Amino acid sequence: MKRKEFIRLSVPAFLLLANGKIVKANEYWLSEEHKRKVKLRFAVASDGHYGQPKTDYENFHATLVNRINEEHNKHPFSFCVINGDIVHDDKSHYPAVKKALDGLVPKYYVSQGNHDHVTAAEWETIWNMPVNLDFTIKKNSFLVATTSNETGTYLCPDLGWMKQKLEEHKEQENIFIFIHINPGKLTKHAVDCPELFEIFTKHKNIRAVFNGHDHDEEGIKKRDEVPFVFDAHFGGNWGTDYRGFRIVELMKDNSIVTYIMDPVKRINEANIAAMI
Repeated sequence: MKRKEFIRLSVPAFLLLANGKIVKANEYWLSEEHKRKVKLRFAVASDGHYGQPKTDYENFHATLVNRINEEHNKHPFSFCVINGDIVHDDKSHYPAVKKALDGLVPKYYVSQGNHDHVTAAEWETIWNMPVNLDFTIKKNSFLVATTSNETGTYLCPDLGWMKQKLEEHKEQENIFIFIHINPGKLTKHAVDCPELFEIFTKHKNIRAVFNGHDHDEEGIKKRDEVPFVFDAHFGGNWGTDYRGFRIVELMKDNSIVTYIMDPVKRINEANIAAMI
């Protein structure tokens, strides 16, 4: 696949096979048997835009927190990620949005988006975590990185940090990356980071990169064999006609099943089969 080629996966449920072939999934992925084979589960949501004028941002956040907690009570999440644009330009909203997100029962992490106008030092003070962070759960590693700054500039991830962390986690079975802005120029509002893909090619255990930012993107796109997974939005004043979040399930056979909650019912179900 050439650098700028990509596949838009739009069928309701599908399998992404190791050879890149895409086939429709079957009803197995909805069954109780499937549920018993999940070994790790997490949620991803983005673009809450707390404080955006003429939006019901307090209710959007309350709905997200309640629905994630309800799903967690039925089948626990290991964690969740709020993947950027947490506030809408005005940093005075951070105390209120943090209070709202602190209602989440599962542990949560946050990434910085282009509307999160604070310095790296301010971010760490607010969230008690740096703008670039990594953590592991057994044989799985997770990288959460900034793609912006206090002025809202669209940026590629810190290439030095990303290279270092991918090398540190090269022996892990799976690496999952969370960054707000798509780095592959795959959407209208993306950036192009060719140096990042040069780094990615050396790490075949990268299973998926999760992006927010594009409120109207709800599927999966590929560039250089890396799946980029979008979750639309749960706040803001534009995008898909629903406000939801994505659930990701890593199976015992190392395949990945993922779908969006809209925020009540499942949509856009998919399975990413083991790729390493």
